[in-house]
Amino acid sequence: MPAPDLSFGISSAVPRVALVTGGGRRLGAALVRMLAQQGFAVAIHYHGSEAEAEALLTEIGGRGCILQADLACEAAVETLLSRAMAALGPVGVLINNASAFERDEIGDATRESWDRHLEPNLRAPFVLSQTLARELPENAQGLILNMLDQRVWNLTPHFVSYTISKSALWTLTQTLALALAPRIRVNAIGPGPVLPAPRQAQAHFDLMCARTPLGHGSSPDEIACAALALFSLPSVTGQMLALDAGQHLNWSPAS
Repeated sequence: MPAPDLSFGISSAVPRVALVTGGGRRLGAALVRMLAQQGFAVAIHYHGSEAEAEALLTEIGGRGCILQADLACEAAVETLLSRAMAALGPVGVLINNASAFERDEIGDATRESWDRHLEPNLRAPFVLSQTLARELPENAQGLILNMLDQRVWNLTPHFVSYTISKSALWTLTQTLALALAPRIRVNAIGPGPVLPAPRQAQAHFDLMCARTPLGHGSSPDEIACAALALFSLPSVTGQMLALDAGQHLNWSPAS
């Protein structure tokens, strides 16, 4: 019996240029590093983290560019992928990683809090995916990865606008996987606790990790490895991989 072929990698039909939104820091930076290691030139999008984006571009050897844009602004979103193409060439990989994350509840959510989440978290990925599908060169293949959240499988009444935006992006992931097949594969990752949120105490984050079924959180490098796996497996589309130590199963040792 022949040995199994375990040499899967990103298809050579995928243009070696990627756009990562929110790529200057945190999970986005790990995804940028992974793509650079795979030979991609990377357009690193940022909103306010210019210094981090510039430092990351230097770290990966300068093979890419940095692009500022407010993803809550439709006009900025509409031109973002074309700016990446103008700087680096045809884009084959789109990672919709940038995300607004603020607490609101049913009782205090406003139109403003709704728009602060739905525009960058849902509308921007939709418009960028449309643009990639339109601009992908003939005979090329494309890859889209949407960064979600395990809570789309583990709903709570908290962070209502954020949760709705991510749940809708999960539906969009599956819809795009159907609409853009067979040329473009569309998948998602749903992280659990990876890094403390900007306003989260370390002790609270540690407790969240301890309460997962596996008793720990994930890491940016693990997220990047999962992204590479999804990009490399040619039969996977319309899927979300929950990297959350089982948090989406809604059980903890304390329950």
